Amino acid sequence: MNFLPFFSSLALTVLLGACTSTTQPTDTAANEASKSIVEVHSGMATTSTAKRDASSLQDLLNRVSQQQNIPISFLENGFKDVQNLSQVKKLVAPPPISFQKNWRVYRSRFIEPVRIRAGLSFIEQNRAALEAAESESGVPHQVIAAIIGVETIYGRQMGNFRVKDVLTTLAFDYPEAPNQAARELLFQNQLKDLIILCWQEAKNRQNSFNHCLNQSSSYAGAIGLPQFMPGSILQFATDGDGDGVIDLRNNRRDAIFSVANFLKVHGWQPGMPIYFPVIENDKTQAKIIELADGQPMAKITVAELIQLGILEPSNGDLLQGGVEPGNKALIVDLPSPGINQEPDILYVVGLQNFLSIVNYNRSYFYAQSVAEFAQALGYQNKSVITRERIEKLEQVPASKNRLSATKAPKKDGKAKKTSKQPKPVN
Repeated sequence: MNFLPFFSSLALTVLLGACTSTTQPTDTAANEASKSIVEVHSGMATTSTAKRDASSLQDLLNRVSQQQNIPISFLENGFKDVQNLSQVKKLVAPPPISFQKNWRVYRSRFIEPVRIRAGLSFIEQNRAALEAAESESGVPHQVIAAIIGVETIYGRQMGNFRVKDVLTTLAFDYPEAPNQAARELLFQNQLKDLIILCWQEAKNRQNSFNHCLNQSSSYAGAIGLPQFMPGSILQFATDGDGDGVIDLRNNRRDAIFSVANFLKVHGWQPGMPIYFPVIENDKTQAKIIELADGQPMAKITVAELIQLGILEPSNGDLLQGGVEPGNKALIVDLPSPGINQEPDILYVVGLQNFLSIVNYNRSYFYAQSVAEFAQALGYQNKSVITRERIEKLEQVPASKNRLSATKAPKKDGKAKKTSKQPKPVN
């Protein structure tokens, strides 16, 4: 569940978000290294004829054995039947140059009757756990349910590959790509995290250790109802029922609290909306296109967007369901194929809670699908503030607690330079 750099191909978009490593806390629910962590992984795993670099795996096992004080024979026994999966390498390979992103098709996979009915049923069956997680984290229970629904349809699709096979294949035989070395290092770290996770669970029992290594995963190595990568399980998973065991495959309460904790750690703002629709017309279109730079950074205020005519004035008013005018936002682009090869792009304004979801899976398509799916499950995409906060706001002069919706705040001179962030992959 660490932040991974935004991948340059769709295949590496959804892989390692809530799904990644503990070594880099900034790389969280990154993206499941491939088209989408939520895809149905159909078909049986096939063994590649390519020869694995056995010495590399052995070296990694030797290092982990020494660093974690695990008997090397214990590790070798767990990996003695490991396989190289050619199918996994195909699934994470970059898409062809001719590939066109398609928001309409992507959305239709999740905002549809079967999944919505399953989501409503999941909420009813787990209402106590969901509401307890919402109370503790501030994350609406519909958003938690939406993520689990998008990821695995509430456990129906948790992957058909053995996790040790997936991670070993991608750690030492990642398909040829410009970022091949970086990808292999990332998956080597995930493989180490898997070993540590399984060692902690096994408590020196070989059969339990092997069972953990052999559990099913997505083709990127994500595990359980919420599809967490091994490193994310170590870093963000939570024992929701207090039984001393974290089980993301079979324990819904653990999965629910773990998703909520992930979003909370990554900046979820309780009571605030996820996104706003834009006002797109001849006057605003050029500015919207300019601001939609693909960078996952909120760097323009809501007040400025109101002044530009891109947002409704009510979007800068907490009491009308908006946010405070000084809140930062970004323009999100959601393209679909259009006429004459020209993309048909839907734009929305993403807020901090949108970025929290992006941390779970580095894809704008993913984050917007979660938001809209949550709305289909009953989430109200607007500010929900307590009477206490309302009274506190009313005690402060309007000039101090609310910026004018028609006048943007003054800029603080030149913005500080920041390191360039990679663009999200849709």
